[in-house]
Amino acid sequence: MIEAAMIWNEPNNKSHWDPELDPDWSRFATMATLAADAIGRENPAITKVLGGISPIDAGFMTRMKEFGVLDHVDAVAVHGFPLDWNLWQIHEWPHKLGEIATVADIPVWVSEVGVSTFGAEEVQVWGLRRTAELLLGLAPRVQWYSLYDLPRSWEATTRHREAEGSSYYRHFYMGLLREDGTPKPALEEFVRHTPQMGLVQWFHYEDPRLDDAVAWMERLGVTHLRTGLSWADSFRPNALDWFDRQMEALADFNVTVTFCFTPEHRGLQPHHTSPPQIPEEFSEFCAAMIRRYAPAIGDNMATTQRVPAAW
Repeated sequence: MIEAAMIWNEPNNKSHWDPELDPDWSRFATMATLAADAIGRENPAITKVLGGISPIDAGFMTRMKEFGVLDHVDAVAVHGFPLDWNLWQIHEWPHKLGEIATVADIPVWVSEVGVSTFGAEEVQVWGLRRTAELLLGLAPRVQWYSLYDLPRSWEATTRHREAEGSSYYRHFYMGLLREDGTPKPALEEFVRHTPQMGLVQWFHYEDPRLDDAVAWMERLGVTHLRTGLSWADSFRPNALDWFDRQMEALADFNVTVTFCFTPEHRGLQPHHTSPPQIPEEFSEFCAAMIRRYAPAIGDNMATTQRVPAAW
């Protein structure tokens, strides 16, 4: 079932939101507020979470507070990868959460944290264990990224490739399972921390790994899962059939569903990081997905209630 709806992903990172088109994040703030209110109207019981920020930046969160966005959500979230990309040490996690908690008077989730095996698989084992020691019990949600390595034939969702240099390839080694589905040593460590530690797994459109992923998560004792439904993908042929299949497969987990990615033809610029031309269109997508997969109790609708393809 869907327990939470996350509004966008890493809005302060140019890989997911274009700062040249929205340098002060005012467009994002308007869009996020509209989306939060639309989700709340469809189902007030759904926890509304502001998209996890990366980097962890109290200045960005202050800006969201000044725009009034935090008055419309129930929690905020952060993403951290101190052993791969961040310029701070893993033991600083409590301090980083404290920086955001000082600004936000609502819970702070860790909706993505992970360690790559780009250098050595033993580093991931140690990093997972240390992350659990530092964060479990400190944040209401701690979700490990991710179950699978990113297939090498795919591209990582980043606009930092040139700046990252060889670090770009860390994106392909974040999983507890290798691309071929075989387990890494950290999988055994992860099991020690479920169900308290959740998992993040993005499923691409018609992702062939879906059924195997569900089987693995059940075996690992995962109860809390974060995934996404892409606004951009909603314009693909048979998109709702894929969304239905994905959400039905994940129905036994407590799902945080992330709504993000602008359709190219609906952005100010033709890119998934662009602010939308009409922000209400994103909020309408969010509302339609909640209405379809998490209708309010008392609506006498099944969780897979069909809605028109056009919203």
